[in-house]
Amino acid sequence: MTQSPTKRLTAEARRQDVLDAACRVFSRSSYRGATTADIAREAGISEPILYRHFGSKRDLYLACLDEAWRSFREESERAIATNPEQCLGAIADAYMRSGKRLRVVDLWIQALAEASEDKVIAAALRKQVREVRDFFADVIRDGQARGVLHEDRDADAEAWIFVAAGLLATMDARLGGLLGDDLQRVRTERRRWMVKQPG
Repeated sequence: MTQSPTKRLTAEARRQDVLDAACRVFSRSSYRGATTADIAREAGISEPILYRHFGSKRDLYLACLDEAWRSFREESERAIATNPEQCLGAIADAYMRSGKRLRVVDLWIQALAEASEDKVIAAALRKQVREVRDFFADVIRDGQARGVLHEDRDADAEAWIFVAAGLLATMDARLGGLLGDDLQRVRTERRRWMVKQPG
């Protein structure tokens, strides 16, 4: 019995494999700690093949930032479609459940260490954080228009607070329960502040 030949990946599929491998390596390590050799090994390819798809480790890192945000945005949009009234809490829950998968805020924390030295990473981080803020400001405005969220809350300011809560929750997860029961209390108070109660 003969085995069929291994199917060759398209350039786009190979690029995605390299990107997925880079995201795994960066999530286990850091921008400085990861090497292109580590990423190539994780992807099961040589470094020259890696460089056919990404010109540098920085290019890979920036692509991982985009991939992490794309994935989180898709999860957020599913949560909104499933339960628009409770979507902010559902989005936060989905984000924290992602566990060991690469999360966008984990990369932000890594990128902060690089931002003072690498103007390209700093610019990409600034642009993405604002894009995330804008996304959640629109989610909040939509909730206000539907009468689910209090209309007198400033959507832009509240979106920044939502982003800041993601940073705080990520710190809590990384430091093994920094906030203890306070994290749930923060969530409860934010919900009470934002969500209209029936009746």
